[in-house]
Amino acid sequence: MLKNHIKQISRPTLREQVYQALKKAIVTLELEPGQRLNDVELASQFGVSRTPVREALKRLEDDRLVESIPGSITRVKPLDEEEAKHAFTVVAALHSLATRLAVPKLTQHHIDQLEQINQSLHQALQEADIIKAINEDNHFHYQFLEMAENPEINLALDRITSKIYRLELAKFGSTEGLHSVQEHEEILIACKKGDAQKAAYLVEQNWLSLGKLLIK
Repeated sequence: MLKNHIKQISRPTLREQVYQALKKAIVTLELEPGQRLNDVELASQFGVSRTPVREALKRLEDDRLVESIPGSITRVKPLDEEEAKHAFTVVAALHSLATRLAVPKLTQHHIDQLEQINQSLHQALQEADIIKAINEDNHFHYQFLEMAENPEINLALDRITSKIYRLELAKFGSTEGLHSVQEHEEILIACKKGDAQKAAYLVEQNWLSLGKLLIK
């Protein structure tokens, strides 16, 4: 069932490691939307008892990445565009806040780094490497999160972003990517001017427009 994220789990962190491994497999679509999850099979693959697997599945259900349906079936939650639509609104606002906090701290080195990441995004799109493009797009915005130095923003985003990432992997293409490249360039212009308010607004619109392109 799992290929890339299965390892023997050390006992001191069984619950957390099983949870993180399953979450990563779900978010990256290794475990596909709608795929059934059997705790006995998963426990065997992880080399652990059923207890940490069940606890991990319960946490993932709380994260709305897994669902239980009548008949005692547990499965990966199907992609929910309406849910993702709401998630984009929150993610856009949080990234906007992070940008507003980060811009006054940006140096020329940070600007150069952001420009390089955006160029890498453009190159990935030209090479039709969608996974790399998505990662570079996220890497661009991560720079603002890092400079904002507000762990509460990261904690809030961690719970929501997985819903968006699954949708990106399923639907992201050159149209969405090139749109982001252009919008990133506008964000960079605002950053160079030190205009935190405009940069924050443009980042929010960047996320909202991506949501609209993915959810048609």
